Amino acid sequence: MDTLLLHARSILLVLFTTLAAPTLASQNTILIMGDSLSAAYGVRSEAGWVQLLRQRLERNGLSHWEVINASISGETADGGARRLPELIEKHGPDVVIIELGGNDGLRGFPPNVIESNLATMIEATQNSGAQALLVGMQMPPNYGPRYTRMFAELYPTLSDRYNTELVPFFLDGIYNHDNMMQADGIHPTEQAQPKLLDKVWPILEPMLQEERTASNGS
Repeated sequence: MDTLLLHARSILLVLFTTLAAPTLASQNTILIMGDSLSAAYGVRSEAGWVQLLRQRLERNGLSHWEVINASISGETADGGARRLPELIEKHGPDVVIIELGGNDGLRGFPPNVIESNLATMIEATQNSGAQALLVGMQMPPNYGPRYTRMFAELYPTLSDRYNTELVPFFLDGIYNHDNMMQADGIHPTEQAQPKLLDKVWPILEPMLQEERTASNGS
């Protein structure tokens, strides 16, 4: 009797493992490394573009994608580079959205230092087997033509070097429109959050479909 009971338990364990495996394999993760623009600064968290992304994934049959928002207001590319390895180890993301560098620029950090830290993040992402999506920023003209040009060139340069997807300028069509920026002139309003998502989605969505195709093929 004991032998039969042990055998039955073994069969149940095999069945449980077999049934559970597809559920685990079907889960994919998007990790967002951003600053206040992705941390819903000054707006309701449920109205931020990251939460809107979760809703759009659900509507588009991509509910198997989990979104981990590791964005912090005031974060720099240096801070992101230091935090990313642990977050990759913890969450095992398939896609990492890197929306950083803006605070570095506003503080006047040297462009080559910003570039180096963003490159470190891209390399860590790609070395883990994940895809990187780089979100570009630009500096206000009062920083001078030389600095603003060098800063703006960081993102396409890195995108070309590492063959990553790129959102050229996150605030394009937002920063200079009425009711789209908060009183500080830096952070988008709640009304602007869907537009932020619309900057990311056309580039992100094909990446997610590509991951699904690769998973099905394996």
